Amino acid sequence: MRWAQASAVVLASGSPHKLAEFRQLFCGSPVRIRPPTDVATPPEVNETGATFLQNARLKAVAYAQACRAWCLADDSGLEVDSLGGAPGVRSARYAGPNATDDMRNRKLLTALADVPKARRTARFRCAVVLAAPDGSIVYTALRACEGRIAREPRGAHGFGYDPLFVVGAGDRTMAELTADEKNRVSHRGQAARAARRFLEHRLAAMPYG
Repeated sequence: MRWAQASAVVLASGSPHKLAEFRQLFCGSPVRIRPPTDVATPPEVNETGATFLQNARLKAVAYAQACRAWCLADDSGLEVDSLGGAPGVRSARYAGPNATDDMRNRKLLTALADVPKARRTARFRCAVVLAAPDGSIVYTALRACEGRIAREPRGAHGFGYDPLFVVGAGDRTMAELTADEKNRVSHRGQAARAARRFLEHRLAAMPYG
């Protein structure tokens, strides 16, 4: 298969929030991001990896083989230093398998109730993996965004822990940023741009047809 045929890449996720973010991040690119439901029934992936990269690889391989298409997978989450790196790879399951974002955020605030500002440091991490239709891994990117955990949720944008995550040394949470501002600094934005550069470089090097 020619690399030019990878101009349509399936996102290995059923999250509408992630689909919207990746489409924004690939806006203007010859690489088009498609949901897996456009191609096939998404597979069930048991995220048993001990790291974000391992889980991203599991998803990329499973989706690529199921969809028989180029697939881009990401696995991301929040690490809080005073909690020993938790919730980490269990970020989406921190308050149970069926918990809402609000439930996860409340649990995190409870765990940090007595932790002073100086010790509320945290980071978002993201691993992005690109897999070929046969399931072989052709690219990986690892990125992070440093910050700290606020005392209460703020902001109406984003999802997940965004309302609690104060970006860098500033005062605004990720949920208080515009989409463009978030994409410039976020862990997922950094990793997706690296994957985009890789894909566009390979596409430019291969003629269509």
